[in-house]
Amino acid sequence: MGYSDRYGSDILGGGRAGLPARGGHAHRRPAPPEVPATPGLVVETADGEWVGAVTGFERTYDGDFVRLEDRRGAERLFKMRAGAFLVDGKPVTLVRHVVKRAPERSNSGSRKVTGARARVAAPSRIWVEGVHDAAIVEQVWGHDLRIEGVVVEFIEGLDNLPEMLAEFRPEPGRRVGVLADHLVEGSKETRIIEGIDRHFRDHVMVTGHPYIDIWEAVKPAAVGIREWPRVPRGEDWKTGVCDRLGWGTPRDGWRHVYSSVHTFRDLDATLIGAVERLVDFVTEPGS
Repeated sequence: MGYSDRYGSDILGGGRAGLPARGGHAHRRPAPPEVPATPGLVVETADGEWVGAVTGFERTYDGDFVRLEDRRGAERLFKMRAGAFLVDGKPVTLVRHVVKRAPERSNSGSRKVTGARARVAAPSRIWVEGVHDAAIVEQVWGHDLRIEGVVVEFIEGLDNLPEMLAEFRPEPGRRVGVLADHLVEGSKETRIIEGIDRHFRDHVMVTGHPYIDIWEAVKPAAVGIREWPRVPRGEDWKTGVCDRLGWGTPRDGWRHVYSSVHTFRDLDATLIGAVERLVDFVTEPGS
């Protein structure tokens, strides 16, 4: 493939063929508009010898060139000079087409920060009930939490919350956000929260979702089912779910659930909202 550079240093110095204007004086003309050479754009060389669609670019020691493919499939390179091409019969200056990429998003949907180091852990914490809760929060919000320096810890059940708060002793600049399962009126979890020491309440936020287990806060479609099975009270929920779905043991079921969670879109809105509120709470200025 050859390339064409049929123009002098300034093809605008005269007429179409580069001849000086009458009287030997070049007239000032408006600079031709710049047009991004988007792939597929059909252009004509200013000398009328080639018409083709833009298929790419090349950079050589002699400058930038655009690759044009004619209707027969032949390709040639042309130097990208001012006014060297025609679009709809009008002179233009082709410039390289730059693809503008949308900001990368983290799994939580926030704008992804690239190249940033995780902050040193802040004094405030987010507590979740179990290891599965921690794993799902990490999977979706891990990037955000590392940027903010927030540590997520699991407390092995909400029954341990009063004792752990007494040991941690929340205070200004040392907050605790708690993600609770089955947070519905009249539940055991609600009664535990109501019993939190009043001295800690200004520095503790407890919120959560209405489901018995965080598995159920994963959208059924994400795990490939129509709906989560109903398990009677008194029967271990995870065991009952796995039995009814043919997932084997709860350990097997967990692998199935966890591998299905990729972004916030795989989670119920109640869980998304709860975690977002906790992150805001423990990262407020002064917290």
